[in-house]
Amino acid sequence: MGGWKAAEFSYLKTDYSETNNMKIHEYQAKELFRKFGVPILEGIACFSVEEAVEAAKKLGGRSTWVVKAQIHAGGRGKGGGIKVAKSLNEVKQYAEEILGMKLVTHQTDKQGQIVRRIFIEQVADIQKEFYIGMLVDRSSQRVCLMASSEGGMNIEEVADKTPEKIYKVFVDPMDGLTSQDANEITRMMNLSQCNPSEFRALLQRLYQLFDSTDALLIEVNPLILTIDNHFLALDAKISFDDNALFRHSDIEALRDLDEEDPLEIEASKHGLSYVPLDGNIGCLVNGAGLAMATMDIIKLYGGNPANFLDVGGGATTEKVTEAFKLMLCNAKLRVILVNIFGGIMKCDVVARGVVAAAREVKLTMPLIVRLEGTNADLGKKILAESGLQIISASSMDDAAQNAVTAAAAAKGV
Repeated sequence: MGGWKAAEFSYLKTDYSETNNMKIHEYQAKELFRKFGVPILEGIACFSVEEAVEAAKKLGGRSTWVVKAQIHAGGRGKGGGIKVAKSLNEVKQYAEEILGMKLVTHQTDKQGQIVRRIFIEQVADIQKEFYIGMLVDRSSQRVCLMASSEGGMNIEEVADKTPEKIYKVFVDPMDGLTSQDANEITRMMNLSQCNPSEFRALLQRLYQLFDSTDALLIEVNPLILTIDNHFLALDAKISFDDNALFRHSDIEALRDLDEEDPLEIEASKHGLSYVPLDGNIGCLVNGAGLAMATMDIIKLYGGNPANFLDVGGGATTEKVTEAFKLMLCNAKLRVILVNIFGGIMKCDVVARGVVAAAREVKLTMPLIVRLEGTNADLGKKILAESGLQIISASSMDDAAQNAVTAAAAAKGV
């Protein structure tokens, strides 16, 4: 049950572009916490300065409130997105500053994310801060429960500098989080003087939430121990497997499209899995595994992929055309590589789709196509007789080398 290595926390540094990962805001996550009995502070989500002031009045308290930016990224405090207001005037001031700002954190890109909503929350007297996390560990095919006494910090920094302060238990999905699992984490955290029974109950409720909603990740950072010796979730982050959303219409309704890449949203409308990247070689591939291998081989030969794009097993002409349009939205794009292994999806059908798409979008940049599998020879014949400037590749290596060469030549023009 040793500590985590920093590399195992790489998911915390992502730009939230995983294609099977739907995120929600903190205030939405806390409502789910409330539903499952996880203790939280009172708070109100707001979309305007006026709403923020009224929310503070409604919450009352000791004339101290926290004004928190709501974006799908961590590190909001360091970026200036979380402020403690000690008067209604300060609530108004901070709401004006935060709403509409471009908040840049270690989990956003350099342009940051526009803040369109804020969360006004009560304050608590903090005795101690902890970290709790649950995520799907694909190597063990179990849910990993993580805990650390170093709450409130970037957990990847803790993993890098003091990995011995992070503990983990792997939960058997057939058994769920057992009393033994909860006791083990409690023991490792040395919580015998910190209301251990309440801590164990909190873990059980978090796991129930994780399991019943098809979550991929739950984080509470920090989980606090108050002066009167009770636990509270001071922050909340949840992401869900969007392949399971058909079972959770209530969760799907929480989706905030303003927080997602417009191109990814457009791709999903056409049944495409698309993630923009920083390179200049567009990739159109059928199958996620082949798409990853295509990006790898482009990198191997010194190139940089411009996107991940999986057209799936039914690439119609319309689908291929939309895929071309998505790739062409990237101003850095210099060449397109189509890599298809025909099985159920026949290569001649793909070839007709590629030709029709190239003509519709009036493609002028180099187009490299590698076809292998069912009706590959017929597909290559269709490409050769199309009259278009298409480079037919004989293998993945040949396709990648041609794409890298073409991209380098285009860059030098």
